[in-house]
Amino acid sequence: MTTEIITFGCRLNAFESEIMRDHARAAGLENAVIVNTCAVTGEAERQARQTIRRLRREHPDARIIVTGCAAQLNPGAYAAMPEVDRVLGNIAKLRPENFAPNLSGTMFIDDVMAAPDTALPRIGGFTGRSRAFSQVQQGCDHRCTFCVIPFARGPSHSVPPERILAQVRELVTNGYSEIVLTGVDLTAYGEDLSDPLPLGRLVMRILKQVPELERLRLSSLDPVEIDAALFDAVASQPRLMPHIHLSLQAGDDLVLKRMLRRHRRDDGIRLCERLRAARPGIALGADIIAGFPTETEAMFENSLALVEACGLTHLHVFPYSPRPDTPAARMPQISGDVVRARATRLRAAGSAAMGRFLAQQVGTVARVLVESPGFGHCEHYLPVRFDAGAQMPGEIVTLRITEATVDDMRGDILP
Repeated sequence: MTTEIITFGCRLNAFESEIMRDHARAAGLENAVIVNTCAVTGEAERQARQTIRRLRREHPDARIIVTGCAAQLNPGAYAAMPEVDRVLGNIAKLRPENFAPNLSGTMFIDDVMAAPDTALPRIGGFTGRSRAFSQVQQGCDHRCTFCVIPFARGPSHSVPPERILAQVRELVTNGYSEIVLTGVDLTAYGEDLSDPLPLGRLVMRILKQVPELERLRLSSLDPVEIDAALFDAVASQPRLMPHIHLSLQAGDDLVLKRMLRRHRRDDGIRLCERLRAARPGIALGADIIAGFPTETEAMFENSLALVEACGLTHLHVFPYSPRPDTPAARMPQISGDVVRARATRLRAAGSAAMGRFLAQQVGTVARVLVESPGFGHCEHYLPVRFDAGAQMPGEIVTLRITEATVDDMRGDILP
């Protein structure tokens, strides 16, 4: 058995999993499973623990290594699991020496608040993926009351642009047509560099200096940090995909204030209006938390109405779960049944909005990144199915959209 990696959570984790895959291969680590955990919700941690127990049943003789945000925050709990052989924190998981087969010790945890190292190794590809990720930023300086990720990732710091350009060029050379820029607080990119470089200028530099890159995407953006250069890129650069995902979190001003978010409801609405004006037809998505502490029914209705007010189609709904040592965990909590019911209503609103958006695409021409035989995503990150032929994963094909369901679309390949 070679080393298997199970990745939970964000695209940043996916990027780091590939670094670990290379380290494990170089170290000669075999018969091992690496679980790269997420701590954004209690459910994410529950799934990770469940997966660890299942993996031990399926691979009784394998070495199980646990890493990621949940391991960084609570390493003792994972080290105490009888199924776990080694625990690596978020810094330790990027060091090649920690994947030596005969490494002595169980826990390797560093202080993420110490001075960061952005000299990440470049990676050549992503196993089983048609699109690639490039980490440009790490950590977060904000303290939203519901979030523990700054304590798992440390302060915000940016990867120097020359390293990003080298990584993007290598991925394109290796056949990737689409690359996603990712980070914990992506729109904070460049603030800490000796020569500050806002995200929008980084995007323009990538598109100019790597002309062979066909498609560039961005992961989640903080609505208060989108700079003028990024708006210009959205408006003027067709290779920057027309799909923007926003960290809105709620649609009620008092809830946003209690979250310590730096925007208000009207800020989110105006931002979405500006984005649609800059790029007509753009797809807009958002993260929204259901059942935040103290949320009344009227407050929740404001979040529910935000889906239509902002024209959101790609909704990520998170049922609130208290995270230890966060201010929100000490606020009056909403019952679990109410939280789940509100999450269900938000997801239904998101599904209805997505269905309407999909229906609007019928008759249009779409460029689809093939991810598996007969399936891929178009520019707006909408799922598209088509009759499989000789297309290879990673190839971009042109289709005319012929029909839509509530979940996806079908199209015919154009010559």
